[in-house]
Amino acid sequence: QQSGRRYNLFLKRRLRIDKRHQSKDSIFFRDGVRRIDFVLSYVDDFSKELEKKLERRKEFESNLQKAGLELETEDKKESEDGKIFFVKIHAPWEVLITYAEVLNIKVPIKENDIPSTVENPLDCMLFPLRLPEKVMHPEPDYFTAPFSKDKQELYLINDESTFFSPSTRNRIVNYILTRCPYGTEEGKKKFGIKRLLNNGTYTAAYPLHDCQYWKKANDPNCDNERYTLYMEWARFLRFYKEQPLDLIRKYYGEKIGIYFAWLGFYTEMLFLAAVVGLICFLYGLFTMDENMSSKEICDPAIGGEIIMCPLCDQECDYWRLNTTCESSQYSHLFDNVATLFFAIFMGIWVTLFLEFWKRRQARLKYEWDLVDFEEEQQQLQLRPEYEAKCTQKKRNPVTQEMEPYLPLTSQAVRFCISGTTVLFWVSLIIASMIAVIVYRLAVYAAFASLMENTQTLQPISGLLTPQLATSVTASCLNFVIIMILNFFYERIAIWITDMEIPRTHMEYENRLTMKMFLFQFVNYYSSCFYVAFFKGKFVGYPGAYTYMFNRWRNEECDPAGCLIELTTQLTIVMAGKQIWGNIQEAFVPWICNWWGRRKARNNPENLYSRWEQDHDLQTFGALGLFYEYLEMVIQFGFITLFVASFPLAPLLALMNNILEIRVDSWKLTTQYRRPVAAKAHSIGVWQEILNGMAILSVVTNAFIVAFTSDMIPRLVYYYAYYENEDSPMSGYINNSLSVFQISDFPGRNKPKENPENFVICRYRDYRYPPDHERKYLHTMQFWHILAAKLAFIIIMEHVVFIVKFFVAWMIPDVPADVKARIKREKYLTQKILHEYELEKLKERLCQGDKRATEKEFIATEGRMELSRAM
Repeated sequence: QQSGRRYNLFLKRRLRIDKRHQSKDSIFFRDGVRRIDFVLSYVDDFSKELEKKLERRKEFESNLQKAGLELETEDKKESEDGKIFFVKIHAPWEVLITYAEVLNIKVPIKENDIPSTVENPLDCMLFPLRLPEKVMHPEPDYFTAPFSKDKQELYLINDESTFFSPSTRNRIVNYILTRCPYGTEEGKKKFGIKRLLNNGTYTAAYPLHDCQYWKKANDPNCDNERYTLYMEWARFLRFYKEQPLDLIRKYYGEKIGIYFAWLGFYTEMLFLAAVVGLICFLYGLFTMDENMSSKEICDPAIGGEIIMCPLCDQECDYWRLNTTCESSQYSHLFDNVATLFFAIFMGIWVTLFLEFWKRRQARLKYEWDLVDFEEEQQQLQLRPEYEAKCTQKKRNPVTQEMEPYLPLTSQAVRFCISGTTVLFWVSLIIASMIAVIVYRLAVYAAFASLMENTQTLQPISGLLTPQLATSVTASCLNFVIIMILNFFYERIAIWITDMEIPRTHMEYENRLTMKMFLFQFVNYYSSCFYVAFFKGKFVGYPGAYTYMFNRWRNEECDPAGCLIELTTQLTIVMAGKQIWGNIQEAFVPWICNWWGRRKARNNPENLYSRWEQDHDLQTFGALGLFYEYLEMVIQFGFITLFVASFPLAPLLALMNNILEIRVDSWKLTTQYRRPVAAKAHSIGVWQEILNGMAILSVVTNAFIVAFTSDMIPRLVYYYAYYENEDSPMSGYINNSLSVFQISDFPGRNKPKENPENFVICRYRDYRYPPDHERKYLHTMQFWHILAAKLAFIIIMEHVVFIVKFFVAWMIPDVPADVKARIKREKYLTQKILHEYELEKLKERLCQGDKRATEKEFIATEGRMELSRAM
């Protein structure tokens, strides 16, 4: 019986294949001529709202046809699961040229005859990194002009079906879909595909990929650009190749193209920072044995004889300084003279990166016809949600037309709720950070007792100190809390931004960006700020320790400094975020798609249609690029704000970004539906955020070198307090530790046991000894060091800022050759348009058109002469 069912199913499928001569893996209507520009899908769910949904769809599709679009519906019987209807949409020529004029789309009028720039003599060395010319430049370069229906013969229209690229076609159709009405409900006019998707009338709306990514389409009319992108760009084995930015822009649109251009440029610039950072790290590695401080700590005659005061109350014992020998040696890897050089270098590098990116961006704007791109027309249009929710109208003082608006009182209430919510979540982050600090304070004593009494930990006790164990576990706990808070806040941020009802798309993106970035900034960097600028700074001294909430004693830094702990914190949070992010980006969509396609995998290609294949992919939402930018900007903060503590951070970022480019391209090409093309001439508000972080990074790195590392105290000792002229750094460790008389311990602090009957113990500070008249007060050396630290911060900030501003002034934002080419193109375009108008005027004069007067002819010629002169 089962074999009989399979045979019947085979016959049905065979009939369906024979019924269609055209393969269903096609991007055309059944006639094989009209291209599918967009697809809508829906299911009959037999719910209470079935009739209402039918009515909405009928009205919506009727209005689409009235707007000039052509529709073709695939019955659910033709779908793979027998449940989904597909509505295929085609935009005919008349619709395309109408909305091309509305959207001010630039089209070719003449092939570019400006000679290309002189080739770089190093190009032959870079040949292995190059892609084929056809992939890098899929179409010739043209002079362009905004489309006008009245001047069609001016444009290079060889074939109406291919004149507008598929990305331009789907952008035009999406523009119509977002504004098409579908009826009136509750006295309000309803419109837009987004609202229909939200209420379940349609289940999906998307443009089609042009073919399968792993093989070319059988249709000779298909460009197979998706296949080319996969083979040349989206595979990890092509990681060393340049990106085909022109093809990315042609297939996905300028907005996605500019993101990959920025990410690629950022990765290229990271290479220089990674090399310099690696050299600084190797300097620390090779000079580790020459470090006098760690030599003295490890020397049994010096560090072995120095008894340190307990690191916690009562439970902790006295300990010898040489037990931190290994950690002091490793701290030299990051706390050395090269740290200062690298901090200054990164302050200049970040300026070079931002300035050279502006130049790269200007070149892309010229090459991608975005020089005269009017952002107001594209981004400042009213959001459909704003028009739908704002029932009150007022007259626009510019257009003198009635427009919807949100009353001031409503705006104030919404902003208050939004601000309170953001403040609550930021407070929650700070509270969680305080909880982690309390954890560090509470478990330190437990780690100290465990490591002292457990024999199995003795072999690694030199490396894994209680401080390091506490720092590592606290960093891991902090990372988990960061990811949990991040998961919930993302949804809250979108909800409160929607509640504010921003007026335009740009306003919506900017508000969401600032909310998300503020939260992520506090979430990811707060723990690093604590270790860098607060830990070990407010400890007090034996007998007069400071306590958090009058219960937990504040943490002390390792005798070798807090920099190694900042490095540990930074490495765990940064590396953990990058690893988790790549796993999430690559595996989650792949698993979802695998699960969704598990039934369709065994179907013949003839039955698994192009629109069904794309329907089973994940959706690359309107905020898809937003999360990619946010991820990279947070990483940018790690490698700039705290780079003085970890010179290898740029190298980690470089390795991650090489992988990130391929992961992003792979998932976009293979795992996601084709996004709707969108224009953008820059990275938007992210540029200002990067500029702000670049300025802040100079301040943070100056404070890290001054207050977190031991460089300034060592320099002050070297020049002012040395005891041996032949070896100025000898005796530094003894000089940096103050003396405390154990009998002065109050009962709260005093250890329970003192088996060796120690009389004094040492602690990290510059205070007078117990036999001095200014007992336990700060010495003059403390104030000298503090003055040196403040002077260093002022000098370093001013030097770096002066160099930054000088470099920014020296490097023009737009390259000279690009400026010249823009002017040349404008002149030639105006000349072509004027000549066209002159020819049309001559034709009218020859045909005896009385309106075409001789004066008009003379005026047109005069305008051409003026244009030439200009």
